[in-house]
Formats: sequence, structure tokens, C-alpha cells
Amino acid sequence: MAASNEPKLISGNANRSLAQAVARRMSMHLGGKIKPVDARVERFNDGEIFVEVFENVRGEDMYIIQPTSNPANDNLMELLIIADALRRSSAARITAVIPYFGYARQDRRTKARTPISAKLVANLITEAGIERVLTMDLHAAQIQGFFDIPVDNLYASPVFALDIEHNFKDVRDDLMVVSPDVGGVARARELAQRINAPLAIADKRRPKPGEVGELTIIGDVKDKVCIIIDDIVDTAGTLCKAAEVVKESGAKEVHAYITHGVLSDPAVERIGNSVMKSLVITDSIQPTPDVIAASNIRIVPTAPMFAQAIMNIWNGTSVSSLFDHETLGPIYEGMYSK
Repeated sequence: MAASNEPKLISGNANRSLAQAVARRMSMHLGGKIKPVDARVERFNDGEIFVEVFENVRGEDMYIIQPTSNPANDNLMELLIIADALRRSSAARITAVIPYFGYARQDRRTKARTPISAKLVANLITEAGIERVLTMDLHAAQIQGFFDIPVDNLYASPVFALDIEHNFKDVRDDLMVVSPDVGGVARARELAQRINAPLAIADKRRPKPGEVGELTIIGDVKDKVCIIIDDIVDTAGTLCKAAEVVKESGAKEVHAYITHGVLSDPAVERIGNSVMKSLVITDSIQPTPDVIAASNIRIVPTAPMFAQAIMNIWNGTSVSSLFDHETLGPIYEGMYSK
């Protein structure tokens, strides 16, 4: 049995602003002041990570908020060491809240003598004493099966659907969802069904990672307001090329909704110079000042969803209820009022 009557949060350095936002949301719901546990996560001169927890966590239900984004290795090690510190401090249960799961793109062997790094990371997380993982939009659904512990995978599409219904209500009949590749069709189809829009596919030939070859649009996008949907935007080469081809195929406007804004250089510059009118990402990864300052990049918050998911896990109630954007509407009160 937990020592207190509320869940306890602790944050690494990867996305402290998200941890604070989740704490504020939970405070609103629980009627008391929730804040991340006082701790320090530092580096020695040689780069080793050191964690010290300043509060008693014995018997507590602990939630570590730490995306494993860039620098992926440092943030992953922070997560593992925080978990070890909590386990050795007799926490009752440790849940890793990983809004962005790094190494997810290495989910299978693409050629001979290559690793399945996502499985290795899953093993490391389990061995560190973490008993449950809460994440969002895993790059590949089978990664859930890499873990021998429960994994709750939230989806950004219900929040994106709310955002689209609010911001594109005057052109609802002209909307079309576009998948930037064949592998993302299931994700794009789900969003298309949520907003009752048709679906097109950009069929790409990629000669090697990071490069985009030929792109062909499957579907009639002429005079449509096209929304490209994907889970990760990294250097934005594929995204900007897909937007260009969609526009050349006759689309009226091109927008994009991407869950995880990795946005490695030169992504922000590319997006600023692209034909896209807007790119919408979540705050699963801490946005850089350049991302925040970009005129055509907008960030939607995930704190309301993660806060509710944490409380549902803590209470032992359903997390899958958050897959419905009708359920999320009240959670995002005021943001998308009609």
C-alpha cells in the first residue's frame, strides 16, 4: 500500500516543463498541490550521471517523467539511474512516463548484422526496476511486445482531431488526410475516420536513411486542404518533400500534424521555407527556442492527457478511455470550445 494518498512525480532533465505542467494538471484534479519530488540529476566532470532524491519515497507510487529524446543516451541513462535510486529507496511501484521513446525506429533488423536496439532498451528499462511504461505514439506497435511489463501507449490523434475540428471548421468539407508513406497508412486512416475525411498516400522510394527519392501521390488531392499525419519529424526532409509534391498535385493548402518534433538541424529552417502553412507538434519533446520562435510551427500540450493517464493508472481505472477524442474534450476544457 502506498505511503501517501496521491501519486508522486519525479523528473529528469529531458523535459522539466512538461513535468511541471503534468503536476499542475494533477493538482487541479486532485484538489491539492502536486509537484515533482525534490531531487537533483547532475553530471560529474567526466559526464557520469548522479541522482539524489531529497524526499522520502518509501512505499510511494512513483512516476518518472523523462522522454528519451536528444541527447538520447544521456536521457536514457538519467531514466535508468533515477529508477535505480527510487528502487533502492523502497518505492512501492515505479512507472516510467516516456512521452517520446527513443530508439523506437530501430525496431527490427533491416539488414544482416544490425541490432534491434528498441528491444535492448526495453530490457534495460525492465532490469532497472521499472514496473510499467506510459508512452505516446510508439513508432512501431510491436515495441509494446518487447517489454515483459505493462505498456500503455497513448495516441495523439484524438487531440489532433480536436485541434483540427477547431481550427479547420470552416473548410471541413475540403479536408483530406495524407500519409507520408505506406507504413503510416493505419495512423492516417485513424485520423481520417475521426474527422470524417478522405485519405491519400505519398508512396516514397528512400535510397538510404535520411534521403528521399521519388514520391508519388496516391489519391486525388486537387483543391483539397491536405493534412499530413506522422509520428516523428526529424530533419523534415521527407515531410517537406511530401508537402511539395502534394501542393504540386493541386492541393489548396498543406498542413502537417506530427506527434514527436525531434526537429534536428536543419529541420526548422526547412519547415520555414516549405510550402506548408503550418506544422503542429506536441510537447512530448522539449521544444528548442528556434522551434518556439518559428512562425509556422505550433505546439499542442500533452500534459492534460498524461496527467489523466497517470491518475487512471494510480486509481486502477482504464487508460484506453483516453483513446476517444470525445472523452478528451472535457480534459482539454477551454482549448477547443466550439
